[in-house]
Amino acid sequence: MSYLDICIIGWNLNALMFVVNFFIAIRVISTQDRAKLHEESLVLKELKEELEIYYPYRTYITILTYVIPFTAFFRMSFRLIEMFFFFQKNQNAKMFDYMVYKYSYDIEKAKNNDK
Repeated sequence: MSYLDICIIGWNLNALMFVVNFFIAIRVISTQDRAKLHEESLVLKELKEELEIYYPYRTYITILTYVIPFTAFFRMSFRLIEMFFFFQKNQNAKMFDYMVYKYSYDIEKAKNNDK
């Protein structure tokens, strides 16, 4: 197996994780009503803006992970495992609750590293 074959496999796995991420987003959006989604998106927007203060190049890093073979696959696999355990521990939680938890955790982690 050549290096090119390994890279192609890595990019295919990255594309698979992109599709999985897309389907999760579609499923979450389709189960909510518009007013509730708008309200939740405003809360998430505020958290995202605060997170971008500490990680200004976060968008570029996310794009870069899909370009580098296997990186998005491992990153998303870790996130899916983290989501699984979050939902196991919090039985009545929704995806919004996980996203608030994740943004808040990352903000607190950045604040502690900043000190």
